[in-house]
Amino acid sequence: MLNPSENRFSHLLATRPWLLADGATGSNLFDVGLVSGDAPELWNTEHPDRIAALHQSFVDAGADILLTNSFGGTVYRLKLHNAQARMAELNTLAAQIARRVADASGRTIAVAGSMGPTGEIMEPIGPLTFGEAKAAFAEQALALKAGGADVLWIETMSSREEVEAAVAGAAAADLPIVCTLSFDTNGRTMMGISPSDFSAIEQSLSPRLAACGTNCGVGASEVVACIHNLAEAMGPDVVLVAKGNCGIPQYVDGAICYNGTPEIMALYARMALDAGARIIGGCCGTSAKHLRAMREALESHTRSASPTLEDITSQLGEVSTGARAQWGGAHSRAAGAAAGANLSRGRGARTRRSTDSGTPDGA
Repeated sequence: MLNPSENRFSHLLATRPWLLADGATGSNLFDVGLVSGDAPELWNTEHPDRIAALHQSFVDAGADILLTNSFGGTVYRLKLHNAQARMAELNTLAAQIARRVADASGRTIAVAGSMGPTGEIMEPIGPLTFGEAKAAFAEQALALKAGGADVLWIETMSSREEVEAAVAGAAAADLPIVCTLSFDTNGRTMMGISPSDFSAIEQSLSPRLAACGTNCGVGASEVVACIHNLAEAMGPDVVLVAKGNCGIPQYVDGAICYNGTPEIMALYARMALDAGARIIGGCCGTSAKHLRAMREALESHTRSASPTLEDITSQLGEVSTGARAQWGGAHSRAAGAAAGANLSRGRGARTRRSTDSGTPDGA
């Protein structure tokens, strides 16, 4: 039973072998009226009922973790919509909406405050300083905590500099912190970080992460391969997160669609668990129907050996040559530490918005 003073996220991690995170925010909001280019965060005041309904659909599907509608909630992202002065309001409301749905569920559900990239380029290439980025993440983190978030969920990151600034800023809220990167460029992030690099970066962070892993990306097969490579680099004591897209994005009749079926997402969930993930969810394109299939698959699955590369490619599809090159002993923990120590700084921050309209690339 949960102690009233105990953190819900920490309690769930301590008492459950695996946790199911939720599905996509943006792609599901498109289905109920969100227009591409609009800020989903504004719906926390304009259409809170639709945000709550999305959270409820994930609760009904079996989610243990709800990500807030706040991916683009820093002042830098909100500035694109002339809403930077509403940062605290929009983030606090995002957490409050999710908190109400979670508390009404009758079971323990953690609310994760989603924090995405600023969209700015950091020094020395761009103008955004470490101090400015840290301050932006800190104010967002404090607003999410004020709304009832149990954990801060930094996601879709690409550069070392922004990861470090986001974690340092999130520390102001004194909550557990999760961080996921998008390994979407030949087995690396857009700014060149590999899973073994991330292992070294994670070891240098202060505070250390409660969990880390990957989200979004270019398909279920790549995410599972990435989890395998992260598990080899980080070892068994690190809690890994897999939150992959629902298949491959396709442009159909003027809209982005994802070709993943509930059956594919169920298979992905089982393979991600076997590969080493303890927190598994869906990113862009993942609906409540997909999530329910994932929950059922995980509940009926007995964890087994990590899938081989051949298992992944034959059942989920091909993986990039970069992910293949990192497979196995080529990126041991020692190699990862050396690579991370030598990783050059100043590569800048991730700037592209996801196909999920700038939402948690999967929240």
